[in-house]
Amino acid sequence: MSLPKALAQILFVGTQIVGKAFLEAGRQAGRNARAGRVEASAAGAAGVGSGSAASPSDQLTRTHRMTLDEAKLILNLKQDVSAAGLSKSAPAAAATEGEGKSILDQVREAMVKNYDHLFATNAPPAPKGQTGGGAGSFYIQSKVVRARERIEAEWGLLNAGKEAEAGAADASAAEGKADQANKMP
Repeated sequence: MSLPKALAQILFVGTQIVGKAFLEAGRQAGRNARAGRVEASAAGAAGVGSGSAASPSDQLTRTHRMTLDEAKLILNLKQDVSAAGLSKSAPAAAATEGEGKSILDQVREAMVKNYDHLFATNAPPAPKGQTGGGAGSFYIQSKVVRARERIEAEWGLLNAGKEAEAGAADASAAEGKADQANKMP
């Protein structure tokens, strides 16, 4: 077998292999594009994309572009942040560390401690000619800030829900007393 004939065969077979790979990649891209349209239309039908039928927590996730779990991972919080915000009686809830602190106070202290450490550690370097700064990156530092904002927004949402429930309970209790007063002769 001559060298030119062998080179021609290698070139021909190689071209076939690469051509088939490109053809399959194009087909897969088409399938992915069709699947993306189907998923987007299903999400729109479920109310995820519209924002009107989504839960307040989902709206916070879209607003802050971060889930609560992601924020907890970034700030290294092991405790359930939402359960800490739901504790009804703050002083009476879990005095486990001997200081009489509520779960919410313990979680807040852990969050602030972790936030301060991560914020200082990931401070971007100071501009040339100036002192200070850290060895971190502005991107990671901004993720830490957004994680704290997301958790605090969740706590605000939970507090607003508790206040609304308390207001509704007070209103129904006042209505019940008014009904009893009207029934008295």
